[in-house]
Amino acid sequence: MAKFKIIVSDPEEGNSKTVELEEARAASLIGRKLGETLDGSVVDLPGHKIQITGGSDKDGFPMRRDVHGGVRRKVVLSGGVGFSAPKKGMLRRKAVRGNTITDEIAQLNMKIVEKPKVAKEEKPKEKKETPPKEKEEKEPEAQPETASSTQ
Repeated sequence: MAKFKIIVSDPEEGNSKTVELEEARAASLIGRKLGETLDGSVVDLPGHKIQITGGSDKDGFPMRRDVHGGVRRKVVLSGGVGFSAPKKGMLRRKAVRGNTITDEIAQLNMKIVEKPKVAKEEKPKEKKETPPKEKEEKEPEAQPETASSTQ
């Protein structure tokens, strides 16, 4: 049966979460394509909307959006997913996986595209009360004695 390792990233916060799905939960993803938006409850994020962005099969071949179907094919690539050209204009025939999720996929990448809107309760703003400053009782300053000269 299908078993997927799913990495869900949150672009707003810059972190990611790893989830492993097996059997019935993983079967709900089979037949989906790259770029589709799903409900987040599939990966334990209820209320979120997630988008499938990529993945790789059991042998490490990457999924590519412009290759249709769920099979592995050898296609001529000039760049992008699966091939980084060392020289500009270089072409290479490389094996990549199609854009449809099958049971041969081992790892999927997803990103959060919509978070649940949390209704923030308006709390009455409490003013921070500072204790009143106690007025220091000033003692009358001792006036310097004027020396009366009685000479």
